[in-house]
Amino acid sequence: MATPALRSIRLLVLLLIALAAPFAFYPIFLMKALCFALFACAFNLLIGYGGLLSFGHAAFMGSASYITAYTVKMWGFPPLLGILAGTAVAAAMGTVFGWLAIRRKGIYFAMVTLALSQMVYFFALEVKFTGGEDGIQAVPRGTLFGLIDLNQPLAMYYFVLTIFLVGFGIVYRTIHSPFGEVLKAIRDNEPRAISLGYNTDRYKLLAFILSATLAGLAGATKSLVFQLASLTDVTWQMSGDVVLMTLIGGLGTIWGPVAGAFISVTMENYLAQLGSWVTVIQGVIFVVCVLLFRRGVVGELSYRLSRWRGGVRLAKPASGD
Repeated sequence: MATPALRSIRLLVLLLIALAAPFAFYPIFLMKALCFALFACAFNLLIGYGGLLSFGHAAFMGSASYITAYTVKMWGFPPLLGILAGTAVAAAMGTVFGWLAIRRKGIYFAMVTLALSQMVYFFALEVKFTGGEDGIQAVPRGTLFGLIDLNQPLAMYYFVLTIFLVGFGIVYRTIHSPFGEVLKAIRDNEPRAISLGYNTDRYKLLAFILSATLAGLAGATKSLVFQLASLTDVTWQMSGDVVLMTLIGGLGTIWGPVAGAFISVTMENYLAQLGSWVTVIQGVIFVVCVLLFRRGVVGELSYRLSRWRGGVRLAKPASGD
């Protein structure tokens, strides 16, 4: 296991890479990847550490996207307030949806979340304020605190990076808190957690709300990045995409969803000229990951590294005899 000092050095290196990235890569591409990385981290918190498979997380991302776009464009909200409004709506929806969904388990839980998500999709399709199939376009990015012009790519990138770091920090702290330990205990053996006196439904509901809130934060930020809120963000395909990102990166790992999101967005960006073949290639990669990297890319690398370290430790005493 890495020492705290080594972990701090790794985080510092990753932060420096993130700060320098827009000078080497297209900022819009990086911002899209960061938004989806936060979305995947939120989803992973629910399934990877809570054991709850949701097929309806796009509802929170898409709803927050619409609310942020509408409040910023129509009501003149500053960007940060618009994001907070969208995130608050996602949290409220997560409370209602979670309260309904946690009454069921397994595949029934997943089907309830999918059904609720489809209701949100048809609602967004029919009501006027969402713009229907056209969505809400030309969403102004505005200025941050009246000083920083977010229409500048670098300024917007660092704003999105800050939001991602805040969201990722919340996920990291949750996982390594007593709440996170109880959540993992419920995932591994819920009857045992109940026998120890834990109200498992309350823990699962809180995890669902937190996951929905962070998914909403990702969607709200994405609407400002692309200056658009559309039906794409509330479709069941979007819920499927986040499942794919999480599984490719590594289910139940901290960095897995981030890696999975970057891999998925990179494929979409650099293979776009192949048209519909992109979906085929993604499917092939998914099958390969399932067959060869059962723990995901990050999970498999961590597992092999831990085995190598264990082998080195065991070999050292033998070499000294």
